Amino acid sequence: MRILHVNPSLNPADGGPPEATRTLTVAWLAQGHSVEVAVLDAPESPWLAAFPCTVHALGPGHFGKYRYSPAFTDWLAANAAHFDIVVVHGIFQYHALATRAVMQRLGRPYVLFIHGALDPWFKRRYPLKHLKKWLYWPWGDYRVIRDAARVLLTTEDERVLARQSFWLYRANEAVVSLGTAEPPPEEDGKQHAAFHAAFPTLNGKRFLLFLSRLDEKKGCRLLIEAFAQVTQQNPELLLVMAGPDSSGLKSDLEQLAASYGIADRRVWTGMITGAVKWGAFRAADAFVLTSHSENFGIVVAEALACGTPVLLSKRVNIWREVVAASAGLAAEDQLENSVSMLTEWANHGGQRRAAMSAQARELFLEQFEIGVASRRIAGELASVKPLT
Repeated sequence: MRILHVNPSLNPADGGPPEATRTLTVAWLAQGHSVEVAVLDAPESPWLAAFPCTVHALGPGHFGKYRYSPAFTDWLAANAAHFDIVVVHGIFQYHALATRAVMQRLGRPYVLFIHGALDPWFKRRYPLKHLKKWLYWPWGDYRVIRDAARVLLTTEDERVLARQSFWLYRANEAVVSLGTAEPPPEEDGKQHAAFHAAFPTLNGKRFLLFLSRLDEKKGCRLLIEAFAQVTQQNPELLLVMAGPDSSGLKSDLEQLAASYGIADRRVWTGMITGAVKWGAFRAADAFVLTSHSENFGIVVAEALACGTPVLLSKRVNIWREVVAASAGLAAEDQLENSVSMLTEWANHGGQRRAAMSAQARELFLEQFEIGVASRRIAGELASVKPLT
């Protein structure tokens, strides 16, 4: 197939959608498909140079994060017919509305990844923002979703939750899962060495690893509060907070950690990539993500791929698979539950942790390796027929 991804941005600091686009692209190219990306980033954006396929940078867009770009509409109208299918990533931005309009005019299909944008947590947490979205919804993304040939959802939980944000909702849904690529092999401990060279104070220490954006929905406050209680009984355990400060939350989190007296029990690394990132996964005691909303969590699949057990909130929508495989633990995204989960992990002996590590790796290979997921998604794309 000839596949076109449509994204608002490929900036890796934006988290899951850019990484999903990248991993799917690599897998589909290996399977013989032709893949390109149309994106609203500026052509000089540094993250575009290393992307593994042809990228058409049609930005920068206007009006902030909405990224309005007439150049994108013109390009898509002139080029969409060259592709068998268009895959749109995300909603509530111009690229989705414009793609629907162009594809309707051309009589050609598109499919849509929502990437968790309709989780009702956002409605509860930001009611004023939700009201603004309602003003846009009936003539905007409701129609984007309604007219998509497929709305691709990564878990059954995401399918159920997506129906709860707006009463006006109609979609041709398909649950397809996602995954990630096999990480680079650990050769002679080089990834461990790269991580410990970057953060030498962690050498030989037990630590829990959070690796994601520092964002309210990721449950960062909850994690620090829970860890503060657990570390009282486990003073040897550290917390590593790795990831970009996408919403200016870090200073508040630093103050919170200081107020609990654990300023010296946690390490901020900022965004880490390459061998340092993989070394962090492999060196960690466990990976922890206490999100209030997480439709899939590619970073969870990356941890599993490294054989790192995962400790999740039950708002990370693959928690059931993790618990069923004995690859980690899960709890509600409340303080008492999170404390119990972290305490249970801290009290596990080395043999139990090793068994979970083996199960984590096995779960990745069985369900979340990108080759498996990408073939499933490609099959869904192939079943889509033109509108006219």
